[in-house]
Amino acid sequence: MESNSASETIISSEVEIVGTIKTAGSVQFDGKLEGDLHCEGDTTIGKSAQVKGNLNVNSISIAGSITGNVTAKDRIQMQATARVHGDIKAKRLTVEDGVTFIGRSEVNPSGQPVGAAGGSSSAPPSYSPSTSTPPKPGDEGKSPLFGKK
Repeated sequence: MESNSASETIISSEVEIVGTIKTAGSVQFDGKLEGDLHCEGDTTIGKSAQVKGNLNVNSISIAGSITGNVTAKDRIQMQATARVHGDIKAKRLTVEDGVTFIGRSEVNPSGQPVGAAGGSSSAPPSYSPSTSTPPKPGDEGKSPLFGKK
């Protein structure tokens, strides 16, 4: 992780917090958190850490347990002991062998929304009057391919 000019806060394994943590600096978290973490700097979730809430950070290294979504402006690094139950989103992702991850991931190095620059659509084909016969009265809800719905 890159070093920020702001200070680093260390929260030890003996600490339990219920609520939201907000910081402009970096955080090394080894305790228990029931709530959200908003960190403009880099975040380290230690082996003993247990987080139940959403994290919004610059970059994060995870060795502990997170139940919630993780959004990083830059990078998410999951170490072998990490357990993440939730969705993740970042520009870069590193996952070591042994990680438990249950959720969806969005890794997009450009940071641009996918599909924003005119391109193909993943929408299913729709009814086109020129290629299909319009439904007859009383046929509503029937599929032209399979009969009744």
